[in-house]
Amino acid sequence: MTLRHLHRYSAVLLGLFLLAHLANHLAGLAGIDAHIALMERLRTVYRFPLIEALLLAAVGVQVASGITFLVRGWKKRRGAVYALQAVSGGYLAFFFLNHVGAVLVGRTVLDLDTNFHFAAAGMHVAPFHFFFMPYYFLAVLALFTHAGCFLYWRRLRASPGGARQALALSMTTGAVLALVIVLMLAGAFHPVAIPAEYRTLYENLAP
Repeated sequence: MTLRHLHRYSAVLLGLFLLAHLANHLAGLAGIDAHIALMERLRTVYRFPLIEALLLAAVGVQVASGITFLVRGWKKRRGAVYALQAVSGGYLAFFFLNHVGAVLVGRTVLDLDTNFHFAAAGMHVAPFHFFFMPYYFLAVLALFTHAGCFLYWRRLRASPGGARQALALSMTTGAVLALVIVLMLAGAFHPVAIPAEYRTLYENLAP
C-alpha cells in the first residue's frame, strides 16, 4: 500500500466523522441545547475507544502524508488547481494539529467538556474573535476546497467542464457552510452565553 493509498483511505474514515461533525454544528441553528444533544449522541460512537483511536490515527496519517506531498510537489507543479490543493491541504494540516491538540488538552489537562461552549468561547472574548472567526471559516472552506480538487482530478479526463463545475460547487458549498457555522458560533442566530470556566481560558490571556 502506497502513501497515497493511505492518504485516501484515512481521508474516507476522517471524512465520515467530519460530515457528522459539520451536521452537529448545523444543529446549532436550532439552539445550543440541540447542538449539545446531538453531540452527546454522536459521542457514543466516535468516542468509543477503538473508533477514537482510529480517528486519531487517521488525523496523523492525513497530516504526515499531506505535508509529505506538499514538500515533494513544491515548485514541481503549476496551475491554479494545484495551488488550491496545496494551500487547502496545508491549512487542514495546521488546523487538525491545532484543533485536535486543543480538544485533547481541554479534555485531559483542563478537565473541560469540549462541547459547543469550548468551540465558541474564543469568539466571545476580545480580541480572540479576530483569530477564531477566520480560523473556523478557513477550516471549513479548506475542507471543501480540498475535496473539490480531488473531484476535479477525478473528472478532468472525462469532462473538463464537469471537473471545473465540481470544484466550483464544492468551494461555494464550503464557503456558505463556513459562514453559517461561524455566525452560529458567534451568536448571530441565537444568544450565546459562555460559562465562566470557558471564558476564563481567554480572559486570563487577554491584554
